[in-house]
Amino acid sequence: MLAPLKLSKYIDEKKIAERVSELAKEITKIASKEQLICVCVLKGSFVFYADLIRAIQADVVCDFLGVSSYNGGMQSSGEVKLTLDLTTSIEGKNVLIIEDIVDTGLTMEYLKKTLLLRKPKSLKTAALLLKPDSLKIDIKVDYVGFKIQNDFVVGYGLDYQGYYRNLPYIAQVSNMN
Repeated sequence: MLAPLKLSKYIDEKKIAERVSELAKEITKIASKEQLICVCVLKGSFVFYADLIRAIQADVVCDFLGVSSYNGGMQSSGEVKLTLDLTTSIEGKNVLIIEDIVDTGLTMEYLKKTLLLRKPKSLKTAALLLKPDSLKIDIKVDYVGFKIQNDFVVGYGLDYQGYYRNLPYIAQVSNMN
């Protein structure tokens, strides 16, 4: 059993809901013109993904991609592993990668390079959280929910060793005792 962490609310439910709605309005502009395949990056983005695609006012195709780079720790290992592949062909299609957090940028770069090899018509990215001070590479994220400091956060799908994903808000981890 995991010892409880000391958490403080970082981004509350209302702010998250408002920002998800704003992002969905922007994405609807694309999805209402041409078919859009929304790719959920598992596991962390599933809550954000579910709220975002339900707020998009157009039909979208849903698919899932699993990657791992944290290996149960608090920092990205820098090594990205594909744990689940798409079931839909994206060749000639408009694709939106939906990620929970862009920390070092290495996972997003890996995803973009991997999916561009499959020849989509367009490839855009969305992330609930972006840590500009943690980026190890220059990576563009098309739709950003919130820019945050280099803090370790959990909740709203983000976890620590598999726990805390079910929090309805994003919390900052204050200690690791």
